[in-house]
Amino acid sequence: MEVGKEYLRTVIQRFKSVKSLGDKTINQLSEEEIHWTYNSESNSVAIIIKHLSGNMVSRWTDFLTSDGEKDYRNRDEEFIDNISAKSDLITVWEKGWKVLLETLTDLGEQDLLKNIYIRGEKHLVLEAIERQMAHYAYHVGQIVYIGKELKDNNWKSLSIPKGKSEEYLKEMLEKHQDN
Repeated sequence: MEVGKEYLRTVIQRFKSVKSLGDKTINQLSEEEIHWTYNSESNSVAIIIKHLSGNMVSRWTDFLTSDGEKDYRNRDEEFIDNISAKSDLITVWEKGWKVLLETLTDLGEQDLLKNIYIRGEKHLVLEAIERQMAHYAYHVGQIVYIGKELKDNNWKSLSIPKGKSEEYLKEMLEKHQDN
């Protein structure tokens, strides 16, 4: 087994899993709920979507050849809730993930120990991937938390529902015994 190829396969699956949590939460939210904030210092799901996409497009475009903080990125604008339609926000969301996943798919194991730069700071490609995984999982976790708060009893669980751990474990063990 080639460790680098296996790492890239695994990390692509992990990013897709994180995206799926965001997708499933966003799909549960109404047009109004996607713009809800707890207070003036908190971010709405809409703002988090804009920020994640802006970061992804900046970081992963020309990933190996240019600094991850592009001149065209206006990070401060990402924190202004100015996209009202949920469908437009989903387009923004998908754009960022597309750039990320296409870039990762194009990487080879020989790229993992190359140096790239983010705001002038040198990182191994491997480090940059891990940095962004932590960043994206953090923000998608915020999206999920907001969704759970807003939907309350109408929330459709994204993992093992409360009180269903034993049942889930049994299902998984039976599923994997057949393989």
